[in-house]
Amino acid sequence: MRRFLLQSFLYSALLLSLLSCKTYHLTDVKTGSGSEKMVANQYFSSKEDYVYKCQIDIYKNHISGILIIKKINETTHRVALTSDFGNKLIDFEISDKDFKINYIIPDLDKKIVKNFLKNDFQQLLKHEYPVNERFENNQSKIYVSQDDNKKYYLFFNKENGLLEQLIYTKNNREKINFSFEAKKHIFADSIDLQHKDFKINIKLFQITETE
Repeated sequence: MRRFLLQSFLYSALLLSLLSCKTYHLTDVKTGSGSEKMVANQYFSSKEDYVYKCQIDIYKNHISGILIIKKINETTHRVALTSDFGNKLIDFEISDKDFKINYIIPDLDKKIVKNFLKNDFQQLLKHEYPVNERFENNQSKIYVSQDDNKKYYLFFNKENGLLEQLIYTKNNREKINFSFEAKKHIFADSIDLQHKDFKINIKLFQITETE
């Protein structure tokens, strides 16, 4: 199974030049009101452990395990992935600027795998977003945040104020779509991460809920 995971990462890299991402733009929205200069993804802001059942689909391969995320200081999270049998697969620390591997099994100790881990979790765990534009539709308040050639679109539910969707783009091309289901601001019950330029989908389902 581990070898399938590695082979799929390598395969997806070879196909990158053959795949294309569509230019992303908002539709059916109007200019929003408000004075917020900053918005935040609060789902990983608690210092309690976030424990999820993790399902990864890479092309035709399926991998499952347990993912644990813990905030260790104001800028850094520690992330560990184990197999369903409790064997550690990956353990790393990550922030907006740093990525430190504490442990990784040899089958996954490849540059392309580590680059995926770094990029996906930096986007998932990114906390604050300066607001450049505001839009809205019937369901959501939408905030656009730009950082050089990267753009983030954050969709907050109008009724409960919870973050429901985060779209990450680079050079105006949609890269990753994060969907959240939650009942409180600091903990997402489930997360669906879909890559737009690779056939990779990661789903997280809560096991223990933080207070």
